[in-house]
Amino acid sequence: MVFIVAYTLAKGKIEYLILRRKLHWRGWEFPKGGLEKGERAINGVKREIKEESGMMPLKIKKFNISGKYKYGKSVSDRENIIGQSYSLYAVEIKKEKIKIDKLEHSDYKWASFEESMKKLTWPNQKRCLKIINKWLSR
Repeated sequence: MVFIVAYTLAKGKIEYLILRRKLHWRGWEFPKGGLEKGERAINGVKREIKEESGMMPLKIKKFNISGKYKYGKSVSDRENIIGQSYSLYAVEIKKEKIKIDKLEHSDYKWASFEESMKKLTWPNQKRCLKIINKWLSR
């Protein structure tokens, strides 16, 4: 699984793309997804950002950050899977109209670091956002 902190640099400010999840659970997240069989992680990042936002990446940076999480409940289309491992990527995209995957998400928002931290549902994503924000703010 790849966690993708998608950002844009607009008018000297950093804004993050967050998505309102509706499939399997409800809340806010950043783009993420599993790798297809035999797919290289970088190609999975490109595919997932395109699938979940309609955008092509301008820049991609892999971070030496990974983690694991468990599902809080059984998920019908993920039989025998109780959790996921992830690796972290930062992806710069243009601030344009986002084309969300309406099966997975109901809305999107460009948000500041502070607003993103308030809205994100899961602690592991908040941790990843802090890492990317520190890197971008240097």
